[in-house]
Amino acid sequence: MEAVPVRWWADGAFIAPPAGTAALHVVGVRGMPDRATARRTIRAALLAALADTLALPAARIRLGGEPGEAPYALVDDGRRIDLAISHDGDVSLAALRLDGAGVGVDVMRVANAPDWHAVARDYLGPACAAALAGVPAPARAAAFARAWSEREARLKCRGLALAEWRADLDVELAACRCLPLAVPDGYVATLALA
Repeated sequence: MEAVPVRWWADGAFIAPPAGTAALHVVGVRGMPDRATARRTIRAALLAALADTLALPAARIRLGGEPGEAPYALVDDGRRIDLAISHDGDVSLAALRLDGAGVGVDVMRVANAPDWHAVARDYLGPACAAALAGVPAPARAAAFARAWSEREARLKCRGLALAEWRADLDVELAACRCLPLAVPDGYVATLALA
């Protein structure tokens, strides 16, 4: 499956023209020196993308949502737009979907996790843990990161917090379609759509 392009933001402007459909956009920032700067910068990029997409001045759009709760945008005409934001390492991503359907995004740095099996069993479920156990060790870190990113993106798409695996939750999350995102080497990222 071809990776969905990300519209990268640098020095207060987008590097490339919009990618995706009129209703769906993914924006990203890289190389921020700390988490606080990354949070501010991805929100500036997201606000610029919303203003471009809605053909409105940014002053007519307000971003909302506290850390740990789903972000959203409020347009002064009464529209509420659900958003998704994710950070890991020096990459931050944000997704917006204007058609009213859910959206989730997650980025994860590929790294060897010594406790991958326990984490996979507890959060990704027994079937996923078994599948990851069958992946050759050199490829397992990337496979684990893909599985985790997909799970997190699906949870965000459904407006749910991270929780330990449950069979009934898997049924709900299966309603989300996942697409890989084009991110720098050493990272994986997933876009989930309701």
